Amino acid sequence: MLIGELAQLAGTSTRTLRYYEAHGLVRPQRSANGYRVYDEAELRVVREIRSLIAVGFSLDDIRPFVACLRAGHTSGAVCPDAVAVLRHKIAEVNGCIEQLDAVRRRLHAQLDEAVTSRGCAAARSDGGLSHH
Repeated sequence: MLIGELAQLAGTSTRTLRYYEAHGLVRPQRSANGYRVYDEAELRVVREIRSLIAVGFSLDDIRPFVACLRAGHTSGAVCPDAVAVLRHKIAEVNGCIEQLDAVRRRLHAQLDEAVTSRGCAAARSDGGLSHH
């Protein structure tokens, strides 16, 4: 299939496919006239790339998943290098969740302090939206 067909089937643009190619993730064949020609395996690769990008992986993070697919596996996540990237990403996400939870606790503490110690009408739990 040509680049436009792959882009349509994968739900992306030809520009994005060329970007993935420039980063070594997508590998087209070249026809006699120089057109990029893709086989069905590249569609699986592009879908995997898009799926991983959608949940926050970088192109470098994605490389082991693509290599796993290219090795003939039905999933890009079953190879040891991909599993390591998944574990790292989970740890990263857990760290972000912990940070956000700490921020939420601090904000609740500030709100509680504002409501109880200052008695400020604007600090009520309704966000001060009612006007008395």
